Amino acid sequence: MIGNFIADHIRGNNYKEYSREIQQGIFLHREIDSFTDAHEVVRKSKRRLHQRYRHYDGVIIDIFYDFFLAKNWAHYSAIPLDIYTQSVYHLFDEAAPKLPLKSQQFIKYMIEYNILFNYQFEEGIAKVLNGMNKRTEGKSQMNLAIEDLKNLESDLESDFIIFFKDLIEFTNQKIKEIKNKI
Repeated sequence: MIGNFIADHIRGNNYKEYSREIQQGIFLHREIDSFTDAHEVVRKSKRRLHQRYRHYDGVIIDIFYDFFLAKNWAHYSAIPLDIYTQSVYHLFDEAAPKLPLKSQQFIKYMIEYNILFNYQFEEGIAKVLNGMNKRTEGKSQMNLAIEDLKNLESDLESDFIIFFKDLIEFTNQKIKEIKNKI
C-alpha cells in the first residue's frame, strides 16, 4: 500500500532504496497507471471532458473515479469506509518519516481534510477540484468539473463500474506476477 501511494514521487530507479514490499507496490502502481491510460472505457470517459479540459481530462476522470469508488465502497469492501480510511491514515502517518517529502506533505493534507473519506461526497470532490485548479493557477478550470460530474454522473459511473471490474482482475494478476519477480 505504501509503495503504491508513493510511486508518483519516486523517479527512475530510486525505488531500490525501499524494502521489497514497497518496491512491489511501486511497480504495481506503475502497471495500474499504464493499464488505466490504455483502457478504452477510461478513454471514453476522458473524451466526455476533453473539449473543456484538454490534457487535464485524465486527472479529472481519476478524481471522479475516486468519487465513484468511495460512494460505492460497500460494493467493493466488507470494511466500512470510515474504518478503512482511518487505518490507511494510521499506516501512512507511521511510515511518513521514511517517505519522499511530497508524500509526507500529501499525507498531512489527506489526514487533516479526511480526503479519502470525503471523496464519497460531491463537496469533497469539489474541494479537491478547486485545490487542483489553484495549483494550475486557474489554467485547468478544474473547479468547473463538478458541474460535469453532476451532468454526466450516470454515464461516468457506468464507465467506472465496467473499468473497475477489469482493474480488479488486472490487479490480482499483476500482484501475482510482481511477487514472483521481486
